[in-house]
Amino acid sequence: METPRPLPNALATALVFFASGAVLVLEIVALRLVGPYVGVTLQVSSSVIGISLAAIAYGTWLGGRLADKFDPRMLLAPALILSAIGTAITLPLVRWGGEVLRGGAAPAVLLLAAMAVFLPAFLLAGITPLVVKLQLGDLRKTGQVVGRLSSFGTLGAITATLGTGFIFVAALPSSAIILTLAGVLAVSGFGLGWYLRRSTITPGKPRTRAALAAVGLVGAGLGALAPTPCDVETAYHCARIDHDPALASGRTLILNSARHSYVDLDDPENLEFAYTQWLGAVTDTVRPPDAPLSALHLGGGGFTMPAYVAATRPGSDQQVIELDGGLVELDERELGLRTGPQLRVRVGDARVGLAAERTEAYDLVIGDAFGHLVVPWHLATKEMAADIARVLKTDGVYAQNVIDYPPDRFVRAELATVAAVFPHVALIAPPAAIKGETGANFVIVGSKSPLRLTVLRDALDLADEPVSLLSGPELDDFVGDARVLTDDYAPVDQLLQG
Repeated sequence: METPRPLPNALATALVFFASGAVLVLEIVALRLVGPYVGVTLQVSSSVIGISLAAIAYGTWLGGRLADKFDPRMLLAPALILSAIGTAITLPLVRWGGEVLRGGAAPAVLLLAAMAVFLPAFLLAGITPLVVKLQLGDLRKTGQVVGRLSSFGTLGAITATLGTGFIFVAALPSSAIILTLAGVLAVSGFGLGWYLRRSTITPGKPRTRAALAAVGLVGAGLGALAPTPCDVETAYHCARIDHDPALASGRTLILNSARHSYVDLDDPENLEFAYTQWLGAVTDTVRPPDAPLSALHLGGGGFTMPAYVAATRPGSDQQVIELDGGLVELDERELGLRTGPQLRVRVGDARVGLAAERTEAYDLVIGDAFGHLVVPWHLATKEMAADIARVLKTDGVYAQNVIDYPPDRFVRAELATVAAVFPHVALIAPPAAIKGETGANFVIVGSKSPLRLTVLRDALDLADEPVSLLSGPELDDFVGDARVLTDDYAPVDQLLQG
């Protein structure tokens, strides 16, 4: 068989750079596509990364096999076009499949991750060995050729990672990124085919190319028409606002398929969710009734608690640290958020923002930051709790919302962590959750001074449903021998898995 002529070095390098970069774009966007259905946890991230690596491994293997059996110049353009089709159909696969696989079970997570990334990444991974085969005309330059192409493939992946994380995700919805990538792959494939035909090599019959184009258009159309769970896609969340059918002024903020906040536009004192009622009870007992508070909120969400503090304690000075600027804009448009001198918002990470706050500045710190249903690990450590203690006044109170499920390994560890910093700690939770019968929200309360537990118990009795308040020996028994979480050891996702 006649040895295929190599591609121009610039074209070969560009193909490897582009194919490798496209795989990383798909991998990053896949995390955002599956998040609304199965959450954004370490297991989900691991699944997407693992599936991507498997696709690269199998695609590279198959590409190498095909390169030895066929003229690689005949395969390059079809590989790009098929990759475009595979990219376009990920949207309908994930969005219709996600409705069926919704939840966090491991098989569902793996299957949805495969739908989001495997096929296009598998096809794109085959391009590099095809190009390498073409360029190995002189065995004396094998190391030089392989090294150069490997280097540019890695550079393509790095460029795509940074570009997607810093630019594309902030500027475009995930669906637009996917469909744009599919379009670029398709144009590149047909353009490469035209170039190779001019070089006397025909990469495919016109009828075959037309059929591929038709399939690609159908895939793109299905992707554009696939149901989306988002009203707004921010840099961090798939967000939706649902209207309460029972209350005209009621709104529920949905983030990545989870009911995150409830806001009553007409009555900020209407706390619908049980855990916000408990946080309200803590707020009511920090200082005498109607006395203004200085409050720091780690996580804004729907700004339910800042609105409650402002309504029940006029003149309070509040600072909110919220990671997602797009969410703040959505709250301003849809949930009545009004910022000003007495309610300030800092967009950024809660740990970083906390470090910039003054010592002994606050009467109350509320921790309510979540990545889906999980407290970010770096906000759950002893070092984080120590910095919270630093910004609290001597008689100030820290109230932290967490979610856990039987056997409650995470909330026990987080209680041990908070107790390692605050000498006075209590736990608010439903009785069934404390018995390990069901998953639930838990509110951990800590202070450097004795807590007003009797007053807090009276305030909790006004909540819609019965709730337990543990402290002292009862709390010690609940915590048991749980390990304190630190910046060096905080396996939050694993603890939540039970």
